[in-house]
Amino acid sequence: MDILFVAGFAPIVSDPAAARAFYQGALGLPLETVAGDYVAVDGFGGVKHLGVWPLTDAAQSCFGTQTWPDTIPVPQATIEFEVGDVAGAAAELEAAGHQLLHRARTEPWGQVIARLLGPDGLLIGLCHTPWLHESG
Repeated sequence: MDILFVAGFAPIVSDPAAARAFYQGALGLPLETVAGDYVAVDGFGGVKHLGVWPLTDAAQSCFGTQTWPDTIPVPQATIEFEVGDVAGAAAELEAAGHQLLHRARTEPWGQVIARLLGPDGLLIGLCHTPWLHESG
C-alpha cells in the first residue's frame, strides 16, 4: 500500500448547526453546503503532520498531568489549525464565549498552541509551528 496523502478529515457531529456555527462562524473556515447539513471545503491547505497521539501525552500537553480529567470529555481525535497569531485567535474565541483548555503557550518542541474542545469533543489546536514555515 502506498498512501499518498490525507485526502480528507471531517469530525462526525451530532449537532450540525452547532458544529457549523463553531467551525465556520467561530473559526472562520470557508465551508460551503454540499448536501443537506453536510458542509465542506475542497482544496484547503493540506495536512503537514499526521500522528497517533496517546491520551496520556494529550493530557500532559493540555493539563500538565498524564491523566485526562474526569470532568472533561475525552477527545477521540485532534486537529490543529495554523494561525498567524495564536494568542489573538485564542482571545477571539474566548471573547465569543468558548472555553479554552489552555491559552497560548510554547510546547517543549517549540510549537505555540492554544487548545479547546469543539462541540462534539474534538480537540482543537490553534497553533504556530515554526518548522512548517522553514524553507529548505
